[in-house]
Amino acid sequence: MKVKNSIETKLQSLRPEFLEVVNESDKHNVPEGSESHFKVTIVSDAFHGKMLLTRHRMVNEILADELAQSVHALVLHTWTMEEWFEKHGTRNDSPPCLGGSKSQ
Repeated sequence: MKVKNSIETKLQSLRPEFLEVVNESDKHNVPEGSESHFKVTIVSDAFHGKMLLTRHRMVNEILADELAQSVHALVLHTWTMEEWFEKHGTRNDSPPCLGGSKSQ
């Protein structure tokens, strides 16, 4: 299993409302196709009432195998839903369909 997929699968245990795992290895001096540098943005109510350090420890514990083996760097953005909305506003939902089609 690819490292990115493993990270995404394991972090489901936090029941995220939003999860984005970005492989940033291509921005570093590593062989092409590497999976060693990641940025994770995760929004979960599991973080409610927890300090930033505790949130990061929670994620690091879940990803202990990846951090011990293949992941060299991990950037974490850990938010509750309330914090996410405060920073980003409402969800970025698609606009409603107005009934048009490609043939029109």
